[in-house]
Amino acid sequence: MNSKAHSRPVKVFFFMFILVFMLLTLMGPFISNAGAETDREDFRCSCEKPEGHAPIGVMGDHAHDEGESMISYRYMFMDMSGNRSGTNRVGNMEVLTDYMVTPTDMEMHMHMLSFMYAPNDFLTLMTMLPFKEISMEHLTRAGTTFKTHASGLADVQVAGLWKLLDTNKHRAHLNTGISLPSGNIDERDDTPAGAQSKLPYPMQLGSGTVDLRPGLTYTGDYERFSWGTQAMGTVRLGENDNDYTPGNSFDATTWGAYAANDWVSASLRLAYQNWGNIDGADPDLNPMMIPTADPTLRGGERWDIGLGINLYVPEGTMQGLRLASELLFPVYQNLNGPQLESDLIFVVGAQMTF
Repeated sequence: MNSKAHSRPVKVFFFMFILVFMLLTLMGPFISNAGAETDREDFRCSCEKPEGHAPIGVMGDHAHDEGESMISYRYMFMDMSGNRSGTNRVGNMEVLTDYMVTPTDMEMHMHMLSFMYAPNDFLTLMTMLPFKEISMEHLTRAGTTFKTHASGLADVQVAGLWKLLDTNKHRAHLNTGISLPSGNIDERDDTPAGAQSKLPYPMQLGSGTVDLRPGLTYTGDYERFSWGTQAMGTVRLGENDNDYTPGNSFDATTWGAYAANDWVSASLRLAYQNWGNIDGADPDLNPMMIPTADPTLRGGERWDIGLGINLYVPEGTMQGLRLASELLFPVYQNLNGPQLESDLIFVVGAQMTF
């Protein structure tokens, strides 16, 4: 792939980040419906500041006080291009020496609707409803190309956030969640192998298993600075109806944010992911045909750097509205490949607290 074309989306998104931050800084007093800065002591809690939440790409980062509720919408775009084995890039022709087909590019769009409600000061309940759209481009050994698609509801998650610490400047809570197998694991599309062929593992919408989602989150703040860290795991329970179990995974992230004023902040985040290979195999997939159908080539690890913007409306008719975006760049990838590598992840969302 042309390296200049490969870097073009990164340059465009970086330019958009800088432009949006500058525009929000200039337009803040008008958006917040207040000509002067709000006294930060008037905020009811640490969440009611632009830097009071984690970057929008972090889920389950904060708990609520009794009776509070929040509705959120997130859109995530993930772009993957080119194959990697270990830490090394692998060309298409090299993959095609061992397989009849190689994936070349993949895009994933996800829409996430989530609800949070605190029945008391100790527990916050959360539900997440994701919808995925996935497309993957392929190259065959004969030199032809084709594209496959899958879309629909992914795995629904329900969670409880249990407060462990809640002081003026420091907060911690336990994340306890369950992922339900609502996403389809029998997605099909037309391929050169035949009409309505079973799609490989990355094109499926769910895990097919009930998964535990344990974790721990800490956040703190001082004046216009805030910071936090979170560790989350995914533990698969049992085997799905297609005779396999996706690998367990571990996610860890830490971030810091600074508020330019009382309605906008910028954040910097470091994120780590580690995920295992698939145990078992779908009998409808041929692992000799394409690497995405090989259950031993699904694991890996990745480090990302994220840049984010948070906009919060502290008063006026839109009080409680938060708009946020985050762009993540992979800086290190070690994949059990050949496996498509990640190029960038973009997340944008809106949150409203009641």
